[in-house]
Amino acid sequence: MPTKRDYYEILGIDRNATDEEVKRAFRKLAFKYHPDHNRNADASERFKEVNEAYQVISDADKRAAYDRFGHGGIEGAFGQGFEGFGFNGFGDIFDAFFSGASHTARQAPQRGADLSYNISITFEEAAFGGEKEVAISRVESCPLCQGTGYQPGTKPSRCPNCNGSGQVRRVQQSIFGRFTNIATCPQCHGSGKIITEPCPQCHGTGRERHQRTISVKIPAGVDDGVRIRLNGEGDSGERGGHPGDLYVTLSVEPHPFFRRAGDNLIYELPINFAQAALGSEVTVPTLDGKLKLKIPAGSQTGRVFRFKNKGIAHLHSRGRGDELVTLRVVTPDSLTPKQRQLLKELGETLD
Repeated sequence: MPTKRDYYEILGIDRNATDEEVKRAFRKLAFKYHPDHNRNADASERFKEVNEAYQVISDADKRAAYDRFGHGGIEGAFGQGFEGFGFNGFGDIFDAFFSGASHTARQAPQRGADLSYNISITFEEAAFGGEKEVAISRVESCPLCQGTGYQPGTKPSRCPNCNGSGQVRRVQQSIFGRFTNIATCPQCHGSGKIITEPCPQCHGTGRERHQRTISVKIPAGVDDGVRIRLNGEGDSGERGGHPGDLYVTLSVEPHPFFRRAGDNLIYELPINFAQAALGSEVTVPTLDGKLKLKIPAGSQTGRVFRFKNKGIAHLHSRGRGDELVTLRVVTPDSLTPKQRQLLKELGETLD
């Protein structure tokens, strides 16, 4: 079994520490490692360790036994582990120190949830921009009660459980005396009001789900995976809170023969041996239509020609990228007898 750490070391105090110093050290560490405040994986174990150390060092008899015999003296003298000692878990021991010092306010306005949606756009829409409509389902304020939850013409009544304060008080007895814990009223959930006549349309919730069609403007130059945020187009908030946002993620469809490299377009132009050797004039596709390209005699596979400003629009700025045309000389895989004879004669004249 692993060796237990020294209780004084755990609390970070001297063996001659006074009761007040012990209490102050525990209060600091309990707040630091309490699982409600510390999300680290080992916080829970550290809190238990601090709790165990404090329950021994804060008790005069247990402290005397520990000072004389160590951990074995505690287990032998008191015959029990360290679960409890007047507390019922993390909540109670934390409340004993920190509850009652602040007041629970009425429920504050709550922002609505964000929504996400994926849409597919064409290669050309990504290059030049456009506008798409998306159908979404979202929560909105009830139009009949305007989000209040109660029937128009009526008013909510004061909560009898908390007398309209939204808070309830609970007195606890701990090793440090009596403490008052102030919590949110479970009946009115902190609002201080009870709806006696709920809205017949939303049944008292103040919100309803609706189908809406939203227009999404797509900026020129977007790429696959770009996410567009539409402020305030998510679910409506509660108790007057702001609505959430709508996030639209774009998926760009591939083009039949263009390939994107940043804001440039890559087009591979296949030509035959004769065109490469003798030179030729060919027609090349662009996003704006077809253009003519003169291929010089003796051109090789991999040679690149550039059409300026025929690529993708720069996102959030002026101008466009270029279109890069790369030559690929294609070797025929089937020849007629005449073609074979001509190539044979040609080959005999070449180095």
